[in-house]
Amino acid sequence: MILHDYEFDSKYSTSVAYFSMEFAIHQALKVYSGGLGFLSGSHMRSAYDLRQNVVGVGILWSFGYYDQLRTEKRYLKAEFIRKHYYFLEDLGVRATVTIHSQEVHIKAFYLPPSVFGSAPLILLSTDIPENDFLARTITHKLYDSNEETRISQEIVLGIGGVKVLEALKQKIDIYHMNEGHALPLAFELYAKYQDMEKVKEKVAFTTHTPEDSGNEQHSIFLLHKFGFFNGLDLNTVRTIMKMENDETFNLTVGALRSSKMTNAVSKFHGAVANRMWEQCEGRSEITYITNAQNRRFWTDKGMLSALDEHEDYALVGRKKHLKRLLFNVVADQTGKMFDPDILTIVWARRFAEYKRPGLLKHDLERFKRLLERTEKPIQVIWAGKPYPFDNNAINAFNDLIHTSHCFKNMAVLVGYELELSAMLKKGSDLWLNTPRVSREASGTSGMTASMNGSIHLSTDDGWHPEFAKNGSNSFTIPPIDHTTPIEVQDYEDNKNLMDMLENEIIPMYYDKPEHWTQIMKSAMSDVIPAFDSGRMAHEYYLKMYNA
Repeated sequence: MILHDYEFDSKYSTSVAYFSMEFAIHQALKVYSGGLGFLSGSHMRSAYDLRQNVVGVGILWSFGYYDQLRTEKRYLKAEFIRKHYYFLEDLGVRATVTIHSQEVHIKAFYLPPSVFGSAPLILLSTDIPENDFLARTITHKLYDSNEETRISQEIVLGIGGVKVLEALKQKIDIYHMNEGHALPLAFELYAKYQDMEKVKEKVAFTTHTPEDSGNEQHSIFLLHKFGFFNGLDLNTVRTIMKMENDETFNLTVGALRSSKMTNAVSKFHGAVANRMWEQCEGRSEITYITNAQNRRFWTDKGMLSALDEHEDYALVGRKKHLKRLLFNVVADQTGKMFDPDILTIVWARRFAEYKRPGLLKHDLERFKRLLERTEKPIQVIWAGKPYPFDNNAINAFNDLIHTSHCFKNMAVLVGYELELSAMLKKGSDLWLNTPRVSREASGTSGMTASMNGSIHLSTDDGWHPEFAKNGSNSFTIPPIDHTTPIEVQDYEDNKNLMDMLENEIIPMYYDKPEHWTQIMKSAMSDVIPAFDSGRMAHEYYLKMYNA
């Protein structure tokens, strides 16, 4: 079957199957949770723009990640609502995988390139009448909290994805694992080639985070019981994975040992990943390809036109218009009327502890004084999706909501998906990013904010060191000693952040508007082409697929 409706550029004729648990292609297709999906979505858009021979392979989540609503007291409410997608096509093929000694049937759906302007996407579902209820639930919820369900999802993606591609008679040169979730595909390929070196020639791997939660591990016996190793006996698994008597199996380690090449997702992360895995025997080389986002999808056309025409008044006017559109959402959700003439700060991304969503209010009294100032005032918006079963993350979200009740110029929004993310980036003046340094592998939200003239204020982590010219195209929170206890780091980072806001950033916005506009323009100009996903998609062919 022909999946692409475009001719391939000869530079990109190597056929690639890009496996990812999530793809953020369009607001209407809710098969993503956050940054990993935003990244893979932009990759698919740029693969389409560049006419690359790439097909995405993912899962059709019946209930998505979750719908972010509010309780009657306005706190976070996670709802699971079944989704239906009439723009997807039934490919008419079936595959089966063995999970816990039971045969599970997989149906494949197709997103044609023409629908949303992306490389073709194949989405797998077990939620079909051929399966019993338990098997149907495998593809119900993205990142299901049940360990056995999560393992089953990975078998469906990895082994099921390879089998569906074969059923569609697709000749694949490279199988790209975007994170370790699709690792079972290596064992499916091993069944075909019976040689791990031949498997490695066909596999590329992207590692996205130094966080434990992103380097998933399970009991090797549980994985074997569920069929993760595609029927291989444990002695064979230990031999080809260069393990001895380990009882825990780390998916990232397995992927490092199953691929010809691995990439980290920023220069900084490349150094971190090489340190993390330097003792991993038999691992592939770890290079880096800095994450990027698709300018065509993310950038406001009016902002871009004003930048290209060198019309500063039009750029400022367009930004105020975009702020008004965002503030309509703020008013609708919270009953608060924000002012487009006031400096607006946004913190919006996944609610993870290391990202420190509450750093701005770490010194609560100083934060209150900042919000209560009448001269050179500010407005602050938070948004983002905590993992729905992470009580600490949900409590951090709800704590911000609780604090916001005291201030007319502080808002916490729900419904953080592609459309709201775009509105926040287009309607903010300052995009706040506060991870503990070395913990944020890339962090792409600031790229799309910069594309829309929202100035990136960040600790010097992830992609930021490759982009930032402090005071010229962004602002960098001064470095601290990251070997000190985290309580000390939080105190110092908060102090430095507040000092910058009070003494430099807020006065500049109000007293030197022309200077502010120049920084906006520099941010929009400097972020391209280095952080447009066209560069990234090209670099994958150069460093990973054709290497």
